[in-house]
Amino acid sequence: MNFYKIARSLLFRLDAERAHHLTLSGLRIAQRLGITSFLRPNVRQEPVKVMGLNFPNRVGLAAGLDKSGNCIAGFGSMGFGFVEVGTITPRAQDGNPKPRLFRVREHQAIINRMGFNNPGIESALDNIQKSRKGFDGILGINIGKNKSTPNENALDDYLHCFRKSYDHADYIAVNVSSPNTSGLRELQTPKFARELLSPLMDEKEKLKEDTGKNVPVAVKIDPDMGDDQIKDLSDLFIDLQIDAVIATNTTISRKNISDHLLSDEKGGLSGSPLNARSNEVIAKLHTELKDKVPIIGVGGINSKKDAEEKLSAGASLIQVYTGLIYQGPALIKQLAKIED
Repeated sequence: MNFYKIARSLLFRLDAERAHHLTLSGLRIAQRLGITSFLRPNVRQEPVKVMGLNFPNRVGLAAGLDKSGNCIAGFGSMGFGFVEVGTITPRAQDGNPKPRLFRVREHQAIINRMGFNNPGIESALDNIQKSRKGFDGILGINIGKNKSTPNENALDDYLHCFRKSYDHADYIAVNVSSPNTSGLRELQTPKFARELLSPLMDEKEKLKEDTGKNVPVAVKIDPDMGDDQIKDLSDLFIDLQIDAVIATNTTISRKNISDHLLSDEKGGLSGSPLNARSNEVIAKLHTELKDKVPIIGVGGINSKKDAEEKLSAGASLIQVYTGLIYQGPALIKQLAKIED
């Protein structure tokens, strides 16, 4: 039994959210002691250029694990080519009531209804400045709106976080697809999406001119929309020259775990049950986007085969979250071996 399997067996005896915080605390201690570099496995580096950025390898950490930006170097020490932190909102918020994180072990899945719990953009950026030291990969900052902000005022929240993040991020991910903030997914409708994304892209051009730095913009979408909405959004992404699409967020569908005791728990489902649907969305996007907008594939990657399917469907980069929890850092080493 390897070290991670032993650690996982102990952590899985704890409440899922408590185990999560305990793991992150360990990574933070390793950062403070300056020993994260000694944790780095022998991960193959196959650089790839996407969004105009040079990624050390194709494998990234999806948003949601490091919500506060505390453990960037720690996760980087595992071999990730890029790390995405967040989702971060303008003001600190506690998120939804506990319990809100559940392991669906039989399906290698997780249900979460965290609700964008984070310290707010100011504190998060302080964390990022400290925890990024020693990390030489690409950093993405994932931004969203506060729960108390109505959709008609959502742009104010996104613009605030966008401006604050611009100098700190290598790319910025716009999260309009979490199922755990009421009404958020309405921002993916063509009307709301244009009203939100067009001003953000205009702001990007202004900041690019002012700073001389180009920070790509990626949009994270959900797996539960129909083909017509995917097509409409793809046309919009091309029109606005969005830099990338992240596909996909968690699903509200329980079709693949309908037999499980936890299937009635509300929240987003991630892990293996999401894999096939995520691939379908990626393939549809790839057809509609016509290679004009790259895709970051995420959802149910638990093996090298899963990652290869994402790339075959049309993704240029991949991200993991739930797979890391079940498989451990060895998964990153496997995924980094994938070649074109």
